[in-house]
Amino acid sequence: MAFGKETKLHIILLLLVLAVFVWSVIKPAVWMTWMAEVGPSVIALIVVVATYNKFRLTTLSYFILALLSILTFIGGHYTYAEVPLFNWLKEEFGLARNHYDRFGHFLKGLSVIVIREILVRKTPLFKGSWLTAISISMVLALAALYEIVEWLSTKLPNAKKVAKDFLGMQGDQWDAQWDMSCAFLGAILATLILSGLHNKQMTRLDALKER
Repeated sequence: MAFGKETKLHIILLLLVLAVFVWSVIKPAVWMTWMAEVGPSVIALIVVVATYNKFRLTTLSYFILALLSILTFIGGHYTYAEVPLFNWLKEEFGLARNHYDRFGHFLKGLSVIVIREILVRKTPLFKGSWLTAISISMVLALAALYEIVEWLSTKLPNAKKVAKDFLGMQGDQWDAQWDMSCAFLGAILATLILSGLHNKQMTRLDALKER
């Protein structure tokens, strides 16, 4: 029964993500930018849905994946530098830039929970310091890879507008370093705050699978 309730919650999360996806595809600011931003999340969602029965994750991991997908869809719709709420915060508090991208990279640190779950369940690693160090390092590596992809986008011919929106530097030469630092900090905090809950959910999921 408990497993059934969790499945319903997973379906609700999926429907919410799909609803935001449909909204995001309606008249985005720049179509090519939308495709560049949203594409990786769509691929990830397809993989997660396709493997749901064979490799079911914890509810916490699905919640994080849903949150990060929605975050990406919103950024893709407006472009990260023009999300209205963060434009309002910029004007209201006299900020130098729209910080939605920094907020997004910080939240992407939450992916450390999904990574540690995959490592625990698919590798010989046990819960402990090595798992923590490797999980956080992988988040930082993915953040760096994303910045490299953004940089490579600026080298594409006839794509200056898309590359500018995708890169989202907003005039800050240290934007890549800031983004990676935000993801790194987010991963550390997520590990410290959520590992206990995550361990309980993994233990419960293993017990349900054995029934």
